[in-house]
Amino acid sequence: MRKLHFAVLGALLGVWTLAVQFAAQPSAANSEPPLSWMDPDTGHRVVRLTKEPGSASLYFNQNGYLPDGKRLIYTTPGGISVLNLETRESRQIVEGRVRIIEAGRRNPRVYYIREGAVWFTDVDTGDTRKIAALPRGGSLATVNADETLLAGTYVEDSGAAAPRTGVTPPTVPAPTGPQPAAGTLQPANRESSLEARWAARLPMALYTVNIQTGDIRVIHRSNDWLNHLLFSPTDPSLLMFCHEGPWHLVDRIWTIRSGGTDLKKIHTRTMAMEIFGHEFWSADGKTIWYDLQTPRGEDFWLAGYRVDTGARTWYHLQRNEWSIHFNVTRDGALFCGDGGDPGQVARAPDGQWIYLFRPELIPNRGIQDPFFIQPGMLRAERLVNMSRHQYRLEPNVSFTPDQKWVVFRSNMFGPSYVFAVEVAKAGPAAKP
Repeated sequence: MRKLHFAVLGALLGVWTLAVQFAAQPSAANSEPPLSWMDPDTGHRVVRLTKEPGSASLYFNQNGYLPDGKRLIYTTPGGISVLNLETRESRQIVEGRVRIIEAGRRNPRVYYIREGAVWFTDVDTGDTRKIAALPRGGSLATVNADETLLAGTYVEDSGAAAPRTGVTPPTVPAPTGPQPAAGTLQPANRESSLEARWAARLPMALYTVNIQTGDIRVIHRSNDWLNHLLFSPTDPSLLMFCHEGPWHLVDRIWTIRSGGTDLKKIHTRTMAMEIFGHEFWSADGKTIWYDLQTPRGEDFWLAGYRVDTGARTWYHLQRNEWSIHFNVTRDGALFCGDGGDPGQVARAPDGQWIYLFRPELIPNRGIQDPFFIQPGMLRAERLVNMSRHQYRLEPNVSFTPDQKWVVFRSNMFGPSYVFAVEVAKAGPAAKP
């Protein structure tokens, strides 16, 4: 009888322990997500920044922070809003169905596309101006450092496509307008769609728009699929772009001057099935960082290229630590990543986390050669358990300008919201 009583007591204690552990986790069944919680698996504080279901922070390499460093631009189903990171107060600044481009780095503006034209709105005054009508099927993706130019692409009406030999081109016309909005889900058949569009080799133009005058200027033409445009955050004339498509088939990363000169390939493949992409700038504009895999899905690096010297740094990661997107603090001392589920290219069995990375270079005690790659490691710390998140919506991490928080979007409660996790371990902390 005594053994039975102990067995029953043990079972009850087990149930009670599980109940406490579950209560510590935010519940997806709640009608409204919590405003703040402590992640029991990591010891880091997480806060919800937005109140609107369906709200989302920007794509990982789009600038979403206003020049004062205290306000964040984000999207909602009803338009574009701004959030004060100190008070967490928000307000709508653009109403209606629009496609956001970026926040300005010099002026408190947000740039966006509406009804076939590009506009900006001043966040402080509400003043709104139409800059220019877009070319037919045109998109715009980035604003330069001094807010004098925007850059985008379009498929040209004239000129024949040149399908790649040995690859079946698409049987239906590929979309020629802007790419899906940053907050939308990735399509389930994304890779086959990428290959079909890449194989078509449609004639494309890369162009700039003068923000003051509205003048449009084509600076580069190609039958490669031009995408992922991103101006340097410090050099107004330096533009990065990619040859889009399946990463194992393209020489992806390029730079060009806004006048159409100095076209440069940033990375050259050295083995079959080597892939690289999801490129982004360091805050000082000196380094292009990108995901590098040698080969695809097997060995993982965060690679850096210095645009002034050509020096290269590769930081190694473990499989579970690979992330769909990475980002870096303004001082370059820390990186973050948004992880990935087992369906991603890394096939990570336990990769569903928001990560903090501390870079560590490997000392060179051998041959000193300026052409050698400087290797290193990223030492990972888990910040947020993302096991409830559905990764068809990419979290798209970024550091706040004060470097104290990592901002991301998540559907862990059903609809998407914008969240932030504190970089420091839990304890009394100010609002982000």
